[in-house]
Amino acid sequence: MKRYWVVGGEYSDTTFTRFAPGKDEVRVGPFGSYEEAQKAWSGRAWATVDDAHSRYSILTEEVGAAAPTRYWVVGGEYADSTFTVPAAGKTLERLGPFATAEEAQKAWSGRAWATVDDAMCRYRIEIEQTAGNG
Repeated sequence: MKRYWVVGGEYSDTTFTRFAPGKDEVRVGPFGSYEEAQKAWSGRAWATVDDAHSRYSILTEEVGAAAPTRYWVVGGEYADSTFTVPAAGKTLERLGPFATAEEAQKAWSGRAWATVDDAMCRYRIEIEQTAGNG
């Protein structure tokens, strides 16, 4: 069984590697389906659309028997440079899962380089963190 979480928050800069001083990770969920989590993610993304330092993503947790960590490449063409809403008539690609970060990095690099001249395209790697919570 899978559970989905929306995680993120306000970061110190647009590398999205460290949370802003005094800020902690926000974790919303769990949700029983990816679609439910995506709705919650959309709400968080729109609520912080004017804050370039805020970012949220969806993580997946495997409940029950331990499962390996998997990696996904997610992205595509966005409506604007906030990279929160897909362009009209477009849906985000979800490539994977990949068993290793290196495999995901290679796939991400291929998609990123294929769209390097399109300022409205962006791809990211999402980690599907699984845990055996029996």
